[in-house]
Amino acid sequence: MDIKEWYKKNTFHYSQFNVEKLLNLKNKKGLTISLCFPTLNEAKTIGSILKVVERDLYKTGLVDEVFVIDSDSTDLTHEIVKSSVFKFIKHKNILKNYGTFKGKGEALWKSIFITKGDLIVWCDADIENFNSRFIYGILGPLIENDKINFVKAFYRRPLKVHHSYIKEEGGRVTEILVKPILNLFYPQLSMIFQPLAGEYAGRRSLFEQLPFFTGYGVEIGLLIDIYEKMGLEAIAQVDVLRRIHRNQPISSLSKMSFGILQAIFQKLQQYNKLILVGELNKIFRKVDYINKEYIITPVKIIEKSRPPMIEVKEYILKNTFTENIPSKKIT
Repeated sequence: MDIKEWYKKNTFHYSQFNVEKLLNLKNKKGLTISLCFPTLNEAKTIGSILKVVERDLYKTGLVDEVFVIDSDSTDLTHEIVKSSVFKFIKHKNILKNYGTFKGKGEALWKSIFITKGDLIVWCDADIENFNSRFIYGILGPLIENDKINFVKAFYRRPLKVHHSYIKEEGGRVTEILVKPILNLFYPQLSMIFQPLAGEYAGRRSLFEQLPFFTGYGVEIGLLIDIYEKMGLEAIAQVDVLRRIHRNQPISSLSKMSFGILQAIFQKLQQYNKLILVGELNKIFRKVDYINKEYIITPVKIIEKSRPPMIEVKEYILKNTFTENIPSKKIT
């Protein structure tokens, strides 16, 4: 599919969908939907997010189950979720036989095991201006169009500086690192406005067949794999207006970029777009200026990869006794 044709057909606005119509169509098609929030110290925002979800999406019946998948938060995230009607679980307690890694991607991968929905939605939990459109907007194309398998949210991302916002200056890793690389190696993906968006949804039959990076490389890894395996026509994006969240300092973004670059280079080599003549370095030297001195701290950052869930024996056994039997592998 031509990129311009794709943009016209597969780019949507959240206002094209509403919960009541999506619920009717969901029930008509016999679909079930799981919603998961990966968390790490999200006490400031998770409570208000879950209240909106309960009122607008869970009680209405559009979403069938909601999980908060936690990465050992040390704040009050657990207590806040516990006071809601939704399920809280630490990802280290899922599939214990496989050990655990730090990182968002680990939580997403393990959430596939504990959820039941035909459609799975993941949403970051640090959104300060959360609205139910972040969820039903990205569900819309999946429920309405059986040919669409994966949907990303996009939005304007202001940069919060003290108590004011600078328009369109957020998403620094996306704009400075990821978009230029996609334009170089995957120009067909260049019109996906937020390739690293943490708000996305897809079909279980797709997600269970994909490997997952355990860290920040999970989003770009999934996007490239889905494009390579299913083509552009299987991907859609939805405008949900504006996203305000906790902006990270440059030092943290630099480490994040290091992990994302590892994931990108691995995928470029896997799909024969780049030949690596040596092993990638895994030590990131973090530089801080403290008390008029430069402090250099070596940090080991490794983007590990989890296998497709359909290859995990516990998942196969679990689904043998349900109607949701894993589908054949994508070819």
